[in-house]
Amino acid sequence: MSTEHTTTPSGEPGDQDGALARERDELRDRLLRTAAEFDNFRKRTERERREASDYAATELLRELLPVVDDLERALAAPVEHGPGKETIAAYRDGLDLIRRQFLDILKRRGVEPLDVVGQQFDPQWHEALAQEPANGRREGEVTAEIRRGYRLGQRLLRAALVKVAQA
Repeated sequence: MSTEHTTTPSGEPGDQDGALARERDELRDRLLRTAAEFDNFRKRTERERREASDYAATELLRELLPVVDDLERALAAPVEHGPGKETIAAYRDGLDLIRRQFLDILKRRGVEPLDVVGQQFDPQWHEALAQEPANGRREGEVTAEIRRGYRLGQRLLRAALVKVAQA
């Protein structure tokens, strides 16, 4: 059995096999790095797309909140008794239906109103518009909600406007 050795132009046996093995290893390494870089790019692009979509949805939800506020103010307005009260009652029922539909949409999107009255004032979630005497309440307790605040998951969508107890 004879063994053949390849020779290089310099006459050294096996040098060409080693060079091919090194080149193969380098190409495999480059391929693996390129695949990893592409995977990271794909993940980053998906995350950025998701963040942009969440931001757009958040902005739309913020723009809808004043509509809900206006519907609630309209429903809270006193109704005069007298002629046409049935017509007014029908309009109020329609407004209440629209308000409930808005609130259902917000709820399905993960928007929740903040429960603030009786809570300790937290500037992260509340915006104080006024202070009033404590009258048996603890210092810094939220005594009234002027405008409802909302959150989306654990992220603030809109701060609640509140009155706070002052000792």
